[in-house]
Amino acid sequence: MIKPYKKNAKLVLSNGIIFPGFSFGASGTAVGEIVFNTGMTGYQEVITDPSYFGQILTFTYPEIGNTGINLEDSESDISVKGIIVRNYSSNNSNWRSLKDFNQWLIEKNIIGLYGIDTRALVKILRSNGSMNGILTSEDKTAETCLKLIYETPKMEGLNLSKKVSTRQQYLWKKTTETDFDIRERFSKKSHKLNKLKIVAIDFGIKKSILNRLVSHGCEIIVLPSRSTLEDVLSNKPDGIFFSNGPGDPSTVTEGIELARLLIEHGEIPMFGICLGHQIFGLALGGSTYKLPFGHRGLNHPCGKNNQIEITSQNHGFAIDPNSLSKDLVKITHFNLNDNTVAGLEVINKPIFSVQYHPEAGPGPHDSDYLFKKFVSLMLERC
Repeated sequence: MIKPYKKNAKLVLSNGIIFPGFSFGASGTAVGEIVFNTGMTGYQEVITDPSYFGQILTFTYPEIGNTGINLEDSESDISVKGIIVRNYSSNNSNWRSLKDFNQWLIEKNIIGLYGIDTRALVKILRSNGSMNGILTSEDKTAETCLKLIYETPKMEGLNLSKKVSTRQQYLWKKTTETDFDIRERFSKKSHKLNKLKIVAIDFGIKKSILNRLVSHGCEIIVLPSRSTLEDVLSNKPDGIFFSNGPGDPSTVTEGIELARLLIEHGEIPMFGICLGHQIFGLALGGSTYKLPFGHRGLNHPCGKNNQIEITSQNHGFAIDPNSLSKDLVKITHFNLNDNTVAGLEVINKPIFSVQYHPEAGPGPHDSDYLFKKFVSLMLERC
């Protein structure tokens, strides 16, 4: 692709600031919340993370696309509305690369903007908070752009998980090699090896989470976000997983009610990640609030009592620690950048959750032990 000389696209923020730049990827217009990710690697996983649904993503790393696109790293068939980069590479070089980055964006209808000062944009978002904006390669006036922005709902109050969740129950069939000891159960009656059965509630689940559970010897049945207590228990699970996903957690009323009933049931081990973590907090009587600019990156320190993990994160909401009952909930982790709640356990029940992403798709593997913890809780009850 020959890069244009004249700037032919722009980003308009809700506060009226305009960033002229160059178009790449798909042509057209995208309106949504402008957010930023500070990760230096893993752009394919990030762009296809369903938790970014409805958002326009800014990469702080200065050049994106240099390793092309492969068949393995996409987290879903869902993607961001648009991306903003300082520069993108038209030459990809990686042994796994099968497709040009720009062509992939066109095929997925993702609008791109490059050639702007992403440092200045991120400073605005950090100072003023995430805000709606419009990314366009079309000939639209600033007034028209601002009108479209004001007509677009803000993230607060949006239930987006129902838009990205599966519509039908399915069995996850992906097979992966096990990196750890194979966690299989031996049935004395049948003398056969049986896998642990997990029911995963899909609020926008990532493939790498499913694959990580499979690698620990689990069979995964994925259910829609609207699933009922009967839907879950009829599958006779050894464990229940609540996934990540986009939007305002307080609007996911069906998921909150399901979590409340399962927590009351209290006998089946449960594990929540990201939105799933927030749903657990709400089901336990807590409340959530929107962060100024969210946590999106691969190097967020989390921990408690001198035990620290470097984590991958992607979320714009957090649980209010003062809303949780100390008689019901133990906070296990804090984000050490701003002391927001990053992990919790239900007291005297095999139920826990984290705000971050231990599957590391992409990111560090410090928190992978949480999958082992989940499996261990299931094995104790088999």
